[in-house]
Amino acid sequence: MSNNELENYEADLISLLDDEGNEYEFEILDEIDYKGGHYYALMPLFDLPEEGIDSQSTYMIFEAVEDENGEPQLAEVENDELLDEIAEVFEANFDADDAEDFDEE
Repeated sequence: MSNNELENYEADLISLLDDEGNEYEFEILDEIDYKGGHYYALMPLFDLPEEGIDSQSTYMIFEAVEDENGEPQLAEVENDELLDEIAEVFEANFDADDAEDFDEE
């Protein structure tokens, strides 16, 4: 990313509520369609370092689903094998983005 792009960069943010009603904010790193589902790679933006997650190096994967009322929501991916496949796609996308940023410098 050039300095001008960095100055104009605005992160795509999303707030999610857990089952207990706690709200957490995430940056949307990427989203993909894979095997009939739509998935998001989200990086947590926690205010407190004691949250136990290094938000600079950790991202989480969620699937876009509909709840029982047909409302959109994000859910954890329960299938470990599918989760690994999706993570590989996201990692390849991240590597490609890093290579493009390097080429632009």
